[in-house]
Amino acid sequence: MKIKSWIFILCLFGQSIVIAFGQSGHLSTFLHQNWQFKQVRVGNWYPAKVPGVVHLDLMREQLIENPFFRLNERAVQWIDKEDWVYETTFSVDQNMLKQKHIKIVFHGLDTYAEVFLNDEKIVDANNMFRIWEANIGEGKLKPTNNTLRVYFHSPIKIDYPKWSALPFHYPADNDQSENGGLLDMKLSVFARKAGYHYGWDWGPRLVTCGIWRPVELVAWSDALIEDVQIVQDSVSARRATGKAIVEIISDRELPNFTIAIENTGQTANDKGEKIATATVTLLPGLNKITLPYKVNNPKLWWTNGLGTPHLYRWRVTLQQDEKTVDIGKEMLVGLRSLKLVKKPDTSGETFYFELNGVPIFAKGANYIPCDNFLPRVTPAIYEKTIADAKNANMNMLRVWGGGIYEDDLFYTLCDQNGILVWQDFMFACSMYPAEGEWLENVRQEAIDNVRRLRNHPCIALWCGNNECQDAWLGWGWKTSLEKQNPDYVKKVEHEFENQYYKVLPKVVADYGGGTPYTPSSPFAEKWKKSETQRGDCHYWGVWHAEDSIASYNIARSRFFSEYGFQSFPAFESVKLYAPENRDWNLTSDVMMAHQRGGSNANRRIENYLQKEYRDPKDFQHFLYLTQLMQGDAIKTAIEAHRRDMPYCMGSLFWQHNDCWPVASWSSRDYYGQWKAQHYFAREAYRNLLISPIEKNEKLYIYAVSDYLKNLSATLSVQLLTLEGTLVQKFNVKVKIPANKSTVIFNKEISQLLQGYSRADVVLHVTCRVPDSHTPELTSQNIYFFEKQKNINYPKPEIRWETTELSVGDTCEIKLTLHTKTFARGVYLSLEGVDYFMPDNYFNMLPGTSRELYIKTALNKVDFDKQLKITSITDAY
Repeated sequence: MKIKSWIFILCLFGQSIVIAFGQSGHLSTFLHQNWQFKQVRVGNWYPAKVPGVVHLDLMREQLIENPFFRLNERAVQWIDKEDWVYETTFSVDQNMLKQKHIKIVFHGLDTYAEVFLNDEKIVDANNMFRIWEANIGEGKLKPTNNTLRVYFHSPIKIDYPKWSALPFHYPADNDQSENGGLLDMKLSVFARKAGYHYGWDWGPRLVTCGIWRPVELVAWSDALIEDVQIVQDSVSARRATGKAIVEIISDRELPNFTIAIENTGQTANDKGEKIATATVTLLPGLNKITLPYKVNNPKLWWTNGLGTPHLYRWRVTLQQDEKTVDIGKEMLVGLRSLKLVKKPDTSGETFYFELNGVPIFAKGANYIPCDNFLPRVTPAIYEKTIADAKNANMNMLRVWGGGIYEDDLFYTLCDQNGILVWQDFMFACSMYPAEGEWLENVRQEAIDNVRRLRNHPCIALWCGNNECQDAWLGWGWKTSLEKQNPDYVKKVEHEFENQYYKVLPKVVADYGGGTPYTPSSPFAEKWKKSETQRGDCHYWGVWHAEDSIASYNIARSRFFSEYGFQSFPAFESVKLYAPENRDWNLTSDVMMAHQRGGSNANRRIENYLQKEYRDPKDFQHFLYLTQLMQGDAIKTAIEAHRRDMPYCMGSLFWQHNDCWPVASWSSRDYYGQWKAQHYFAREAYRNLLISPIEKNEKLYIYAVSDYLKNLSATLSVQLLTLEGTLVQKFNVKVKIPANKSTVIFNKEISQLLQGYSRADVVLHVTCRVPDSHTPELTSQNIYFFEKQKNINYPKPEIRWETTELSVGDTCEIKLTLHTKTFARGVYLSLEGVDYFMPDNYFNMLPGTSRELYIKTALNKVDFDKQLKITSITDAY
């Protein structure tokens, strides 16, 4: 825990001089200055940046080119076969040196690292996900000329002998990386390192090393607040009760110490309010003090769309005789009751989250790391990533198990924006050597991260792994190993049981404060494949099995924790990593290198286009159509899942983001540009969804409401020809029950069409709550009666004009569009990627206009020159 302090860092004779001043309590500062690095086999030293990784340092010194550009990834595969060393020299002021205790804390070392302080080894690290500490008092730290050196061993050279020595190989599958192949994935099971670094079916093979998280010096005397856990025992609108477990390290017996939790306040009225206090005698070593608390009429934490994610600001102080000995960092506390409800019903067993007594439908996506080079992920990128989830009406992100336990800021932003987090432990698509030192390493990793994250109100679930149990039982792994030797199967299953059914759940039970745990995802039952009547499901019938997009309408699960459909980034994004004309081909080397879903993945996209849409006329329009098709597919899935509530209570598509520029399942590309899918998901995830669907020659219109009160509304249903003729119109008063899916309208298809061809009409439905000025309480949707390839779209003549509403560094431009006939998938684009369209890939009804207000760095003249408008008929 750090207090607010003033830190001065001076450079003198090539050294960093660290001077830390604290108001009271312990002192803390970071060692991020004056680092240099080198390849061990080569003598040249170069400047380094900490936190960082070796690839970024090599790029900064122009020793390698950007691996994300064209085919450059291939040229940097030598880096992970080398050892690297980082070094800095620093001095420390007397104020810190005179403290009785000093420790150095490495918040992240990637991965096999030996740390030397003044030529004495102080840390031997072998886990990227752990926090590594060493006591460096008692004369180990000098006033000047301290040398800190970190030696990083090649993970490939460390782990290959382990793989080679085994009589069998642990099964592993990431759909292979073009630069490392399956061997890399099998090596990765030994390393406690981000699995995606070895390549995945959406990411490159870039196996990093480096000091990837901060390096901190902490000094203290007498007593130190080591950690605070906020346990919530009972929370309701009337009262919240629980306990704070405060961990304090004392260097001797210290009587009459007062521990207090106070509200530092969002308002003047809150500030200084004591939540709990206790007077204790501290004993030498670790002290755990429990402070019961009670908050009357609490402001509860709610998810996005259901209410305000209220956060209290609490802080722990330690005093003796009114003198402050230590101050803990300020904590954001969200008071809420959160449960995973799994109970038998007539269909099997439920699987849903209950927040503050309310069953919630989880709406969201799977999240992967934002970059292969993790220190490059800035606060601004995190802020945009979570804001884009919130603005798409999501209430949950699943942090997938082949990446990392994310930065604290990620979870704080989820807390502040009402986004629940399904948190995987970092195991994915592999079986692991879970025994002995390796398993103990994992246990410590789990403890570090559960303790670090447990106070965040966003944490909804800890999950043991991604797909490991289903892969073992259903991907042929067990059968293959059994053919080699049945004893190998017994060994692997024994290790699996220890890891996911004993060690990890015990860590969550001991340290997680009541957060639920599930052994795997997907998961229904121990040692059985996942199913649709219980637990969660990864549905890949559409895409991997190449089922039709309409198959989403009949697939069922209690909770869809994965499903997805691929597209390419938009053309302006593609040009950033593939700027040459020769690259703009589906089968070019660059397009194939930036497609990791298998050698047939690009052809699969093309095949889907031919089955569902039509052949595009060129590469640029191919990109546009892949996004439109992806958006339609995920819209179809989300609406089907929500219509099926309460049987289905979750829909998390794969995936929210990319770690590099690539064709993938993401709804936002690497540069943060929204694809059609993200715009379509925003509408499908609204609190009020009106969803038409055809079943057995009949049209049903569902109202799906996440609101916690019943609504009275007017439903408007109109059937139009694509040229603009009104065929039929219905206006109906409807009742929409709270937090439920309900059929509010039905009609025989033959009566609805009135003899018109399915290929010539479109259905438009609108539901409005009277006297409401809230846009969220108006829902509208479009429904087609044919596949897109069969619809007779007229070519619209879209007229447009712009008005400049404000000028300056950022201009606001009002764009107005008009069309006489139906316009499908209207896509607006400018040059580059530094802009955001408030809506895109939208449909326009015949005889309508559309206004958009766009903030841009362009003035009106340049905006008008750059603006491109595309609709589906332009692509053929």
